[in-house]
Amino acid sequence: MNLTENWTVDDRCTNCDAARQLAPDLIREHAGRSELIRQPRDEAERRQLLAAAHACPTRSIRPGTGRLDPGTDPFPIALDEGVLLLGHNSRRAAGANSYLCRRPTGWVMIDTPRFSEVLAARYAELGPVTDVLLTHRDHAVHGRAYADRLGARLWIHEGDLDAAPDADQVLRGTDPVEIAPGLVVHPFPGHTRGSVLYVADRRYCFSGDSLYWSRTTGDIEMQEAVTWYSIEEQSASLDRSLDALRFEWLLPGHGDRRRMPAEEADRRLRALAVRARRLRNAPVDFAALRW
Repeated sequence: MNLTENWTVDDRCTNCDAARQLAPDLIREHAGRSELIRQPRDEAERRQLLAAAHACPTRSIRPGTGRLDPGTDPFPIALDEGVLLLGHNSRRAAGANSYLCRRPTGWVMIDTPRFSEVLAARYAELGPVTDVLLTHRDHAVHGRAYADRLGARLWIHEGDLDAAPDADQVLRGTDPVEIAPGLVVHPFPGHTRGSVLYVADRRYCFSGDSLYWSRTTGDIEMQEAVTWYSIEEQSASLDRSLDALRFEWLLPGHGDRRRMPAEEADRRLRALAVRARRLRNAPVDFAALRW
């Protein structure tokens, strides 16, 4: 291990939480941004920092030795058999996480990393990417570029269609729809008018900004402090989805990921639904997010 690297986090950090998910023992939240707790002590911790650095949308995490070496890029990282975390979070997409999920006919991309030809070629080498699935408007900026480069169809819900007016497939209404064998879309208006969840094989829930695992509360939560459309509508979306929504992996755009038995996820969702019914619309407050 290079002990002279002297890692730092600069003040461009936007508090997107991506780095803290990848290096939770080395980076913490302080005063509204990420802060380095200490230098890595071994190669495993150094790899955590490298992942955080290559995910960071502002490139705020740096070794003191200079420019981040592209050869140290660990992405995509396998989270489970057939699910990859893409890293390279884009500032233009609110610093959100994105994923590839293997399907019988190829891969689907859920939301997108920043666009670059190098990254697009990397994904193309994995096999055909048939669809780019957008969870909502905040993460739409690179969707068309990736869909065109990979020969994929671009999907978005009609409620957020103005963010991707050239989408190839437009989801409508509030009823769940199976768009491919084992791949179901659950419209989930609330965070935005056109927010949706994508659930693969009743196992993987790609939840965008609608649901996430909070390290602070140790539970599934809504981003109630940052709701662009209506928290009351989001509560209604959860109530409507309870009997149909089944998963073991919660894979959000923002907030932490979590694997749990489907029965536990169902129990936690039902408890969240009770809490959410008491929520009322309020001004957006990023400082109140419970990461």
